[in-house]
Amino acid sequence: MTDSHSPYRRGRWYWEEFSATAPGAGADLAALRRGLGQEAGGVPELWPYHRCVLPEYVAEEGHRDYRLTAEHAALTLFAVHQQHQQQPMHVAGVGMGVALRELRKSEKFSEEAVDRRVNAAATSTDTAELVHHLRGLVTQLRGIRQPLDYTRLYRDIRDWHFPEGQERVRRSWGAQYYAWTAGSGDRPAAS
Repeated sequence: MTDSHSPYRRGRWYWEEFSATAPGAGADLAALRRGLGQEAGGVPELWPYHRCVLPEYVAEEGHRDYRLTAEHAALTLFAVHQQHQQQPMHVAGVGMGVALRELRKSEKFSEEAVDRRVNAAATSTDTAELVHHLRGLVTQLRGIRQPLDYTRLYRDIRDWHFPEGQERVRRSWGAQYYAWTAGSGDRPAAS
């Protein structure tokens, strides 16, 4: 969703308006990468990049919020992915499972190694563990210049905070990764 009138954010997400050729783009990405492994909202350098609208009690009291956590993760992962890339690494419509399927097909890593990393991410029990695994996968995606949809990734990380959300995201990634949909082209061989 790229609607700039969403009640859940101010304007477009940072990754939706990013341009690698804009003045200061490299400095922006470096600032975002400094947020890796840090608490969402706790890195002042990242504050200008956040678009998430928080409930008043969260903003007033400084409570943790799953939306801010998800946006922080997406911002930092995007900064890792976009590093040293001229083409945009955010491309609407490219789900995580689709991007990871391209990584698997790239032959840069063995299929078994990619499967293990994907399974580790998909079986994460909390958001911090998920983001940890995604960081390694995003670095590999950068290596093959494979973009993905960061707005969708934000929603997936946001939903990971809830058991039913984890199940939905797992099903979505699995369907994309193993091309379970009609018209998705190459299908894995039947066992």
